[in-house]
Amino acid sequence: MPERGLDRSVLRRGFAVLGVAIREEPRIFGIALVGSVLFGAMTVGNAWVLGRVTENLITPSFARGDVAAGALWSAAALIISVSLLKAVGIVLRRLFGGIMVYRLEATYRRRVTRQYLRLPLSWHHKHPTGQLLSNANADIESVWFPIAPLPMAIGVVVMLVVAAVALVLTDLVLSIVGFVVFPTIIGLNLLYQRYLSPLQTVAQQLRAEVSEVAHESFDGGLVVKSLGREASETARFAAKAGELRDAMVRVGRVRGLFDPAMEAVPVLGVLAVLMIGSIRIESGATSPADLIQVAYLFTLLAFPIRAFGWVLGEMPRSVVGWDRVRNVLDATGGFSYGARRLPAADGPSRLDVVDVRFSYEGAEVLHGVDFAVSAGTTVALVGPTGSGKSTVANLLVRLVDPDTGAVELDRVDVRELEPGGVAGAAALVFQQTFLFDDTVRGNVTLGVEGVSDEDVWRALRLAQADGFVAALGHGLDTQVGERGTSLSGGQRQRLALARALVRQPRLLVLDDATSSVDPQVESRILAGLRDSTAPSTVVVIAYRRATIALADEVVYVEHGRVVDRGTHDDVLGRTEGYRELITAYEREQADRLALAEAETSGG
Repeated sequence: MPERGLDRSVLRRGFAVLGVAIREEPRIFGIALVGSVLFGAMTVGNAWVLGRVTENLITPSFARGDVAAGALWSAAALIISVSLLKAVGIVLRRLFGGIMVYRLEATYRRRVTRQYLRLPLSWHHKHPTGQLLSNANADIESVWFPIAPLPMAIGVVVMLVVAAVALVLTDLVLSIVGFVVFPTIIGLNLLYQRYLSPLQTVAQQLRAEVSEVAHESFDGGLVVKSLGREASETARFAAKAGELRDAMVRVGRVRGLFDPAMEAVPVLGVLAVLMIGSIRIESGATSPADLIQVAYLFTLLAFPIRAFGWVLGEMPRSVVGWDRVRNVLDATGGFSYGARRLPAADGPSRLDVVDVRFSYEGAEVLHGVDFAVSAGTTVALVGPTGSGKSTVANLLVRLVDPDTGAVELDRVDVRELEPGGVAGAAALVFQQTFLFDDTVRGNVTLGVEGVSDEDVWRALRLAQADGFVAALGHGLDTQVGERGTSLSGGQRQRLALARALVRQPRLLVLDDATSSVDPQVESRILAGLRDSTAPSTVVVIAYRRATIALADEVVYVEHGRVVDRGTHDDVLGRTEGYRELITAYEREQADRLALAEAETSGG
């Protein structure tokens, strides 16, 4: 009983998904359905044509010993006409059924992608990348798998109705055999669905899990190779792929048992019709033409039920995919926007962080953070690991919103700005740099219109990247490779910085974005930002003394709170935690040097 309840639930939800598809593409579905109805009607029409040809051409020809040319041409014309109409129906059904599937897949991929962009980082942190890729690809394909055979399955209802009427009108006794075969085929389909549904559900879930493992292995390829974990990753993927293989084999076994049974039942029905029909011909109760027509109709009975079986067979997979896709589309937490714009200005923006609190997974990580940055100045945000610096950086460019408090640009709460308002005024450069498999120019402009090569070179000069770019084989047109693998870590960071600078942001946030370049280059970058013709307000998350010393002011945070702020020397003199953090690197270097000298003298 529980299994039957599950089946009814899957069927009900599966038909609901099909209803969504029809509402999404009613015109294309209508054309495919017309083609299917035409195909079904002409398929049954073939039986009628065969009966008439037998009655009017074949039987009289055997009786007379010759073939009448007129009757032969009439029969040929009738057969060709029905076949052409049937072919037109097949083309319309398959062509527009396929178009419907591909349009639905494209529509929902766009919707899922737009939802990914709309949802906040907090939502993405809870969902692995492999799962998100599966949602946008394999799951969407699974949702619309039953759509291609759907017009055919609905259209062949016409075939069933016409075939049933034709059977009764042709020979009532022989039609009774058909009405026994028909429920037998339906029963086989129901039994098939009962066993296949749970197997398909497991297989679809395993497809997503295989995708997740594969993505993690590829995305972490550098870690896997550097730590010599190729064998373990291969074994992990092989284990999950083996589970999917076994699940698909179980699905294949059920289908392998079902297909021969579906083929056998109509054949047995035809044999029964021929046996009973031959007896009725001898008694004069029916004619050879009627027997041929009925036998041919019996060969058609399996096809309509098989068409329904194709749709029903994909429903469990479709429902699982639909649930996974709807989990994305129904997710909440997107940003709301206002209609305000920042005051018109060509210069840098003033930044105010006002009593900001922020929680992640129910744990508060920022506790009333409050500081201001005057327009055009550089502030170093300093603190130990886990103090909340990167969270503050995300808040400044509105990747996340605070639970309470506000982030203001030029005295305007960023939540009140129109869509694109923050991105147009502020830019964040991360420590972990991502470059696309594109040219240097493409990675710097990243689709921004109206950016000339001169603007690109200006941004590259500010980022101290113009020298190495000019030395590349094709300059701005040099392909950097996937994730910028042809460049060093410092070169990638400088290109990412140029990407932000080419937009001339009024607020520039650097989340330890120069950690891979040497201190001299870093010093020139920060000095260039200060002296450029389009200066920005700069908030830099830094650890190195050389970087911090270039800032106008230091904001020191611990455990999600602002502990002190002021010039580097002032904070260094009065805050022990800041002093220990800043001098830790120098102490470590001194300890290493002393240890090396001791070992040398001891030797």
